[in-house]
Amino acid sequence: MSTTPRLKFIDTKNSQFFATVKRNVDLYFKENNISKNANALMIFKSIFFFGGVWVFYGLILSQNFSLSVMLILAMLMGVFKAASAFNISHDAMHGSYSSKEWVNNLLAYTFNILGANISVWVVSHNIVHHTFTNIEEHDEDLIIAPGLIRLTDGDKKSKIQRFQHLYAFFLYGFASLSWVLRKDYMKMFQDKIGQHVTKHYTKRDYIELFLYKAINYTIFIVIPLVVLDITWWQFLIGFIAMHFAMGFTLGLVFQLAHVVEETSFPVTNGEGNIEEAWAVHQMCTTANFGMDSFLTSFICGGLNFQVEHHLFPKVCHIHYPAISKIVRETAESMNVPYLYNDTFFTALQSHYQVLKKFSLEAA
Repeated sequence: MSTTPRLKFIDTKNSQFFATVKRNVDLYFKENNISKNANALMIFKSIFFFGGVWVFYGLILSQNFSLSVMLILAMLMGVFKAASAFNISHDAMHGSYSSKEWVNNLLAYTFNILGANISVWVVSHNIVHHTFTNIEEHDEDLIIAPGLIRLTDGDKKSKIQRFQHLYAFFLYGFASLSWVLRKDYMKMFQDKIGQHVTKHYTKRDYIELFLYKAINYTIFIVIPLVVLDITWWQFLIGFIAMHFAMGFTLGLVFQLAHVVEETSFPVTNGEGNIEEAWAVHQMCTTANFGMDSFLTSFICGGLNFQVEHHLFPKVCHIHYPAISKIVRETAESMNVPYLYNDTFFTALQSHYQVLKKFSLEAA
């Protein structure tokens, strides 16, 4: 695999940060004789969230509830689908859920069942986003709704963006629908994601794309339409509500980690490179939130510890609260930024301020 052009991280300060923090974190696991993979709490969360999806699904198909209750169940199913992606699929696709490759591969398919695609995600997220975080024209996670939402100085301005701080959160709710119905198809047939060449998908990748999309459509569209005694427009409201709840949850969590007031959006030098060590770049472009909240960590699958995740994607997220103390102490001792917001709501406010800042520039 290659990138065009090949962006490099040039360590102009001879930083030893990553070597030091890796040594400290490895020592923590060794001294405490702890596996870097899933533990009992992680397995419980997996069963709770993925099982919850099918409990809500079964309750809806039972038709033992009023339409208003079924609508609430559909939205709860959407939230649990997002949480399943956070807590199971994400770790599995990074190879951190288990030390056994076959277990990770098997659990990764929960992502396909939920409506997304493993192959596209591994390229766009594991490779591109984790390497080129917050770098324009490389990290496509910065592209939310072109022309409607502006998050960086390089994004095109338009008059409607004057109101983006008012409508952006609503648009985040459509992230799941876009993902399931459009985004994966588009990205798999693109020549590049960012500047990363993607002409490496196998015949199996293409077959799985269409096969699992068909399975998802059958489960969440065809079967409900056949089984439920409702009109097509009542189904459509429930279907959109489910995806809106899922998309809103996904969109918020991802935005609060990289697009807040403290994070930076580094610009390449004249040769197209970043003059910073890769690990230090991650520390400048990534922020944690709600680190002291068990509930936030439980639901978000450790994605509120994005700093630790970007440095150690092969470590299961269940360990992030523990190693965050090590990462923070190491960063502070080496004068490296460690960005965080105290709570989910302060992170939300900070993201709103970023949206507001760019809305004023568009006026």
